Amino acid sequence: MKIGFIGVGNMGYAMLRGASTVFNDVFMYTDVNRERLEFVKKETGLNYSLSNQEVVDNSDIIIMAIKPQYMAEVLMNLSIDIPKIVISIAPGLTIDYVNAHISGNPKIVRAMSNTPALVGEGMSAITFGNMEFTDKEQEEIIKIFDSFGKTVILSEKLIDVSIPVSGSSPAYVYMFIEAMADAGVLHGLSRKQSYEMAAQSVLGAAKMVLETKEHPGVLKDAVCSPGGTTIEAVKVLEKEGMRSAIIEAMDACYNKSQKMK
Repeated sequence: MKIGFIGVGNMGYAMLRGASTVFNDVFMYTDVNRERLEFVKKETGLNYSLSNQEVVDNSDIIIMAIKPQYMAEVLMNLSIDIPKIVISIAPGLTIDYVNAHISGNPKIVRAMSNTPALVGEGMSAITFGNMEFTDKEQEEIIKIFDSFGKTVILSEKLIDVSIPVSGSSPAYVYMFIEAMADAGVLHGLSRKQSYEMAAQSVLGAAKMVLETKEHPGVLKDAVCSPGGTTIEAVKVLEKEGMRSAIIEAMDACYNKSQKMK
């Protein structure tokens, strides 16, 4: 199986880097930015192409890792003469949209991943739509996404919901880590110490949720001793509207994705 990437920006590169550490298959990729291509080649040892069509012609599965505003133009300049699989990771763009702008009759998958794919901890949501995929095709596609993290299969109407929940959410987490580290520096820790301690705490807390299967509220209560320091911090976070701010931010993210269609 040959896998091609059209676009190796932050998300495309993360997926390519993650998948290439697991698969022995042939990879090909291209991007409008020549410097980016040289960077990816240096980091991965994989050769690039300067032609989108060449990537399509030499790949069985093509991952469209480009921004939604450029998708239509790129798709309309491609020709798919034999059956192939096209995976779009552009937020907001439906399977019908991709199908309407591409010549030929490829099988189209819609997916949403996130940049922790770069370190093998990505979270991906995929949908096969109403097209008929063989069991082997579905297995191969899931295998690609599992190669750099975890994968869930959703109906297409829920793919947009995955954008704020997992696709964009690493940005919120980075802001949280940065804020915690700033507080550590304020009280005397070095910047390096603060980032390491805050990031490891977030990693550990996430693993507790995933591995214990406990409700996050139960795990939070377990840290909050009566009259202790943690409940004092929680009181301030509740007072300042942490929960509502996160929900409103994710709602704005979702609404933005709807405007991209």
